[in-house]
Amino acid sequence: MDRKTVALSLFSGGLDSILASRVVAAQGIKVIAVKFVSPFFDYTVLRDPDGYIRKAKELYGIDVIVEDITKPYLQLLHRPSHGFGKNFNPCIDCKIFMFSRARSMMKKFGASFLISGEVLGQRPMSQRRDTLNVIERDSGNRDILLRPLSAKLLTPTTMEEQGLVDREKLLDFSGRGRSRQIALAEEYGITEFPAPAGGCRLADPILSKRIARIYNGDFVLPPSAIDSFDVLCLMTGRQFLLPGGGWLVVGRDEKDNNQLSEFKQDDDILFCMEDHPGPTALLRRTTSLYEDQDTLNSDMEFARGLVVRYAKKVDGVQQPQVVQVHSDAKVDKVMTNPLEDEIFRGWLL
Repeated sequence: MDRKTVALSLFSGGLDSILASRVVAAQGIKVIAVKFVSPFFDYTVLRDPDGYIRKAKELYGIDVIVEDITKPYLQLLHRPSHGFGKNFNPCIDCKIFMFSRARSMMKKFGASFLISGEVLGQRPMSQRRDTLNVIERDSGNRDILLRPLSAKLLTPTTMEEQGLVDREKLLDFSGRGRSRQIALAEEYGITEFPAPAGGCRLADPILSKRIARIYNGDFVLPPSAIDSFDVLCLMTGRQFLLPGGGWLVVGRDEKDNNQLSEFKQDDDILFCMEDHPGPTALLRRTTSLYEDQDTLNSDMEFARGLVVRYAKKVDGVQQPQVVQVHSDAKVDKVMTNPLEDEIFRGWLL
């Protein structure tokens, strides 16, 4: 009995990648979908990867594996060969990186080729015909990359020419319209799928500026020192660079507060209020950013004042509050006055 053909599918979780996987699987090919995650896209999947895998199987009939690519992706941002998009989004190099990464995984899974849900002309930077060719070339995947949704508009691949994939059963989607994708989803019985959106946070005009500051050397941490928690913190809440050289993140809402509590590392200090509504704040990397205790103590005082400043007002006025200070294994409680706006306005990132 012949061994079943296997293909790896780059799986964003959006409708196009779902359909591309199903179109190929419908030809009797075993499809394994690879879900790449980083702090810039879909990092929350890592909270419950098994649940994500289970849901993808239940909703779409697709087998998914989850791969965290944070470390190499942070390196990619130093100097992407094809530059950035409108913001700090290296879309072309991002695709090249992911396709190269997927190619390196093929042997492990016994895969013969790769699948992408790209649609010709759907995105102006990364899905033009010339750009698709560049991505194939620079990722080393010219002979093994299949784009099932637009295949009939593209040059036949080796898989099609050799009969491994039936070209007649592939599609000719193009442009930004969604009607044909939605109709095909209905044929497959797929009724629940994410709405189209720019999922990469590097394309966000505000958040991308924060990330760019690191890579431009305009931050308290050098680019070589950042990790996934630094990136996640930069994309959460209000950002302050304190007079003593510290970096403080102050939550804007309950979601931010919960995330900052989750992000805390051993050398961070967490500030919150037990009995009054207000923000959680995280003072990052105190071991590396402070050379002496006096400077740290001063910035901790500012941090407490900012927590009270952004707390809920009492009768329209900000009142002194008890702030909890969580450092290492101990918790201190300090009565603190709100910090005046004119003092910290220049500290906002």
